[in-house]
Amino acid sequence: MSAPLHWSYRTTEIPEPGFRERRTATSAERATVAAALEVVSCEALMADFTIRATGQGCYRLAGKLEAQLTQSCVVTLDPVAQHVEATFDVEFWPPMSMPRPGEEEVEALSAAEIEPIEHGMIDAGRIVFETLSASVDPYPRKPGAEFQSDAIEDSSAPATGPFAALKKLKDHG
Repeated sequence: MSAPLHWSYRTTEIPEPGFRERRTATSAERATVAAALEVVSCEALMADFTIRATGQGCYRLAGKLEAQLTQSCVVTLDPVAQHVEATFDVEFWPPMSMPRPGEEEVEALSAAEIEPIEHGMIDAGRIVFETLSASVDPYPRKPGAEFQSDAIEDSSAPATGPFAALKKLKDHG
């Protein structure tokens, strides 16, 4: 599956000092994002980022996104509004410069994420979408919505279930 945001930049067109970009998703892009995320709707999606060369054919994409989504409550299925803010920082390297498995490893938390440059393009849209996808609440809940437990004990109800017979044996023994 390709990313729903087709915000790509040719490396040959990126000026040496880099550039700053602000992208706002169109209504068609927001509808595609909502479908891909399986949310009710995406009312707004904006990304503010920079792309700059870091040397030896490598580039750094860094920025932030903001989105306004509507999801379904996991308890009531009522609509729940969610505001998402997230940052991203990714390096794009030529495929032949990508680290190979078994080479000296860098501590994962101290290094930027590294992606290959594919077809001479920096795919900012894919990074924005993946960052948004990772930032969406997987279990949205309407304020005050609570799961009703079937396990609430009612002392007047007869005991049922796999351990009811064992309880009777224990009580009589």
